[in-house]
Amino acid sequence: MSCNSCSSDINTAPKGCKSNGSCESGSCEKLSVFDWLSNMAIPTGQKPVNVVEVRFKNGRKHFYRNVDELKISIGDVLAVEGNPGHDVGIVSLTGELVKVQLKKKGIDINSEEIKKIYRKASQKDIDIWKAASAKEYDTQYRGREILGRLGLQMKLSDVEYQGDGNKATFYYTADDRVDFRQLIRDLASAFSIRIEMKQVGLRQEAARLGGVGSCGRELCCSTWLTDLRKVNTAAARYQQLSLNPQKLAGQCGKLKCCLNYELDTYLDALASFPKQDIILNTEKGPADFVKMDIFKGLFWYTYKQERSKWFKLTVDQVKEIIEINKNGEIISSLEDYESDDVDTKKNDFEDVVGQDSLTRFDAPKQKKKRKRKKRKPNPNRRVSSSNQNKEIKNKKSGPTNQDNTANKPKNNKNNKRRKPPRKNTNTKGNA
Repeated sequence: MSCNSCSSDINTAPKGCKSNGSCESGSCEKLSVFDWLSNMAIPTGQKPVNVVEVRFKNGRKHFYRNVDELKISIGDVLAVEGNPGHDVGIVSLTGELVKVQLKKKGIDINSEEIKKIYRKASQKDIDIWKAASAKEYDTQYRGREILGRLGLQMKLSDVEYQGDGNKATFYYTADDRVDFRQLIRDLASAFSIRIEMKQVGLRQEAARLGGVGSCGRELCCSTWLTDLRKVNTAAARYQQLSLNPQKLAGQCGKLKCCLNYELDTYLDALASFPKQDIILNTEKGPADFVKMDIFKGLFWYTYKQERSKWFKLTVDQVKEIIEINKNGEIISSLEDYESDDVDTKKNDFEDVVGQDSLTRFDAPKQKKKRKRKKRKPNPNRRVSSSNQNKEIKNKKSGPTNQDNTANKPKNNKNNKRRKPPRKNTNTKGNA
């Protein structure tokens, strides 16, 4: 999982912290593992683990043996054994946690399949590695052009160069088997390198490329999820979700992996529920199941003859009706059970932390009154014949009452008569 200050460009080089993926926290990568044993000393008499985990492009990781007992720490750039030649990668994990990862992936620590570390990468190795990785985007673009020319039914999703630049791995997805022998010849002649084709699934492709899901977070398969299990539509049915493929499908085109996260909780809750296909027999007729709320423990039933109204029942009420029907008896109607008020618990939460609105001290905004603009008479405006006749009659008859009232002076403050000043009785002479 990448850190908050990092972002990647089109060549997957981090641009945020400018450390080119080798920061001290080791978090500028996918599927990272936090080394919580790094500060603990090794017990006396025990040798450190001579196997390290090295990561490559898009979360690809392998284990390599430190034969020469080099001092290696997380973030070091190493030149490791390749097939053929050598590859360049970054150390992602060391120490005792490597044993846990080996056990998780089913690899024996003494296995001969674990390749060895050649050396710490020199500046020349790093320059060749960066020059090779800079050609990956153009190679992928030209490879897709060759695919289109050959007309093969496959999708080229990613290209990865080996550290020495002598080999390139092309990752592709296809629905059926593809004969790409001619494609390998064309690619080898176009780029003059060794070509390896590797087919991946749709989920693996989404995990390699990454992205943002509909929840707004990074894809689980590209950040922490490594066990990609199958997801069936039954998981959506148990959780009472609508079977809409546009909402249930992820970026890989398959059902979302998160449908399995809460499936066990729903199955445990449904264990005590009656079956949905049981029909409730009443005097008004049989009643069918419509829907239910699992965590509130509510069922909705409706009559077969009258489906316009639904009746809300609790789990205990439904079990009671089923027991009555098993004894050969029939209830009068569902209205008798629905009349019982279903007590729903309401949790009244108080704001004890003091997280009030941030704008509580702001003064309320006053609404601005719009001033109406007086329209100026348009001299060029055309007047109809009827209006012209009315204007001629008004001129002959003289001013109307409205005109008289308009000509009257308005009672403004300026038109009011001023009162004479009062005489001052307390004059000097009287004093």
